[in-house]
Amino acid sequence: MQYRNMADTGVRLSALSLGGWASFGDVLKDEAAVKAIVAHAHDKGVNFFDMADAYARGESERIMGMALARLPRHELVLSSKVYRPMSDDVNDRGLSRKHIFESIDRSLRRIGTDYLDIYFCHRDDPDTAIDDTVRAMDDLVRAGKVLYWGTSEWPAGKIEKAIDVAGRFLHRPRVEQSHYNLLERARVESELAPLVDGNRLALTVYAPLASGLLSGKYDDGLPAGSRLQRLDAQRQQWYREDRIERVRRFGRVADAIGATRSQVALAWLLTRKRVASVITGATSLAQLRENLAAADLALDDAALGAIDALFAGADAGQPGR
Repeated sequence: MQYRNMADTGVRLSALSLGGWASFGDVLKDEAAVKAIVAHAHDKGVNFFDMADAYARGESERIMGMALARLPRHELVLSSKVYRPMSDDVNDRGLSRKHIFESIDRSLRRIGTDYLDIYFCHRDDPDTAIDDTVRAMDDLVRAGKVLYWGTSEWPAGKIEKAIDVAGRFLHRPRVEQSHYNLLERARVESELAPLVDGNRLALTVYAPLASGLLSGKYDDGLPAGSRLQRLDAQRQQWYREDRIERVRRFGRVADAIGATRSQVALAWLLTRKRVASVITGATSLAQLRENLAAADLALDDAALGAIDALFAGADAGQPGR
């Protein structure tokens, strides 16, 4: 496993990490199976495990925490997120000081840990003053409940404002988590690149396989029970014939390289210098093993050129999660 710096914090993240979005506590509820996947990931060098309170309404945190409890805490970098509604209560959502303070304690209890290494603001909250959010996150760091905080899918201008509000005396966001893959590149490569480069900001990325699209599982349609089949209408707009045809041709590129499409898509992300960690998902040991093998896959200039040419102009905006 490769390890990469989380900007200049001194923390090193496994280049491939494991997350719980749309998998643990949702598709996969078997505790023994989750334990096996998490243990194998750790055995292969994964140290970064990403969660969110909203994933399966807390169940993902609980089931991942149960599996992670068997591992040495000092060897782990654990993250979770706050923002999305967790009940019908009007204040059980957003980035208000109230919701942040109440949410961190619930997340810590579900995961079974005294602190999180990274706490992400899951989305930008237009209803809460940025000053209040920054001060609340700073207070969590000072209280020892969080070591570092970050943002996820925030507009670049809002991240810059948070950094400015924090100034020299408050703990500022140190990492942004963004959607990034061969089909969705514009935001990271155009909007975020100057921000990351100029502000000592780390970048972790999710949905590296575009919810399975890049693996080839949708070449012949939407299988019943598949992730895209379960997603709402807005997200199903990803499933377009022009994209599917690119992915089919991607299969020939991967065959020439001697790897699966999933491995090549992950290996491509690992060539991006700004990416500190690529968050993968898995619902089986076989899927996890396939994904982790991407860490050992080297793409030469010819392969990278063929991949870039194939996916030029494929970007069509990012999903939610």
